[in-house]
Amino acid sequence: MKTPSPLTAAGSVLLSRRRDSGSSSCRDCVASGVTSLPEIAGIVDGAAELDRDSPYMVGFTDWLACACAGARERAAAAVRASGEDLLTDVAFAAASGHVLDFDDTFSDGVAHVSSATAPAALVLAAHLRLTLGRALRAYAEGYEVMAEVAAASHPALYERGWHPTAVCGPIGAAVAASRLLDLSAAERENAVAVAVLRAGGTRGAFGSDGKAIQVGLAAAAGVQAALLARAGATVDPRAVHGPLGFEGVLGARWPQMRIGGAPDSSHARAIERNWIKLYPSCLATHSPIETVAQARQGGYRLGRDPLEVRVHRVALQAANVEVATNGLTAKFSIPYCVAHTLLHGPPSVRDFASIDAATRDRSQLVEVTVDRSLPEFGAVLTVAGRELARVPCPRGAPERPVAPSELAAKVEDLAGDRLDDVLADLGAPAAAALEAAGLRPAARPLSGPGFEQ
Repeated sequence: MKTPSPLTAAGSVLLSRRRDSGSSSCRDCVASGVTSLPEIAGIVDGAAELDRDSPYMVGFTDWLACACAGARERAAAAVRASGEDLLTDVAFAAASGHVLDFDDTFSDGVAHVSSATAPAALVLAAHLRLTLGRALRAYAEGYEVMAEVAAASHPALYERGWHPTAVCGPIGAAVAASRLLDLSAAERENAVAVAVLRAGGTRGAFGSDGKAIQVGLAAAAGVQAALLARAGATVDPRAVHGPLGFEGVLGARWPQMRIGGAPDSSHARAIERNWIKLYPSCLATHSPIETVAQARQGGYRLGRDPLEVRVHRVALQAANVEVATNGLTAKFSIPYCVAHTLLHGPPSVRDFASIDAATRDRSQLVEVTVDRSLPEFGAVLTVAGRELARVPCPRGAPERPVAPSELAAKVEDLAGDRLDDVLADLGAPAAAALEAAGLRPAARPLSGPGFEQ
């Protein structure tokens, strides 16, 4: 009998956890003082149960399935061709998992947290000949830290044109790598500080190969930061705090939160706010897609009437392409995604392989306007001033979880049956998961003094 995907079992548990969005947001946590990110990562020790029912397993599996399908895309292939060392292996896996823009998203910081932390953990664990379970725990720590930084820095990073995933990715990847390398507390602090020096990546890359590539480079930078700290590198705290550091230069904010064991009811783990995507496009296009699907179900029929889609300013900052010119730009075009749903239904991975002429023509009749009263990823669809549909947040959000069967179908569509057995045993080698996903490392496993396992 075929072993079901871990996403099927895990999804039923994760998706049943309804949250009060007013109290669970990372940005709403009550601070008890600035603390170090390694201490934040320590929360995972008391909170994470890394088994088939874990929300971390859901995020990890979702990312790995995206990487399975994305490994042959142009951006990922270019990264793979650029080298055969450990850091290139990490960058390749990260670019593969993000290039389709189908990977899970942490909306509180508008960041694809798994896309940087999961490949850093999995590839380094494979190089160290460690188990999948060790990789998952490192991913969980990296996830929580990266999410906290992204949430604390939102919307400042987005307002300044930064890509939060690429900016915060080195930090989360460094924490994950530090866990696998068993760094001391001081070394972990230095690893994070080195990672901060590599923070970068802008929204100007959206709709091009640059978006996936900068995420790949971010994940690799985090792993390198941990290796540098392990080798004795130190960085002054001014790299993080002060006018010339992470906060002053990027306009970001270092997180504040409670520490000391499992989070209480006022501050849930960030992974509980993870969103699973149902469409392979920018998250800002998802509610507009759903408004059209609802209107069609309600009897609306395609005509030549101009349509208006109202969205929040942050959504339009993310998906700001008015006229799509290729499949990558189409993923960031609300007019194109709305027109495609009108003509053909919600888009799939294959629908972004190229531009559909009829869809592009119809997209010219779709106007996108800003409505500050809407949630960041909500949308309203109107025609001739008449409201056709309203969506507060897309399906896949914690408030509107998708069914486990839909998650399993997504994994199967992206990866076939390649992941059915490989993730069932957390004691199995991490390298087996890379192999199954088509992300075989090109570099030799790490060896030498201190790397014996």
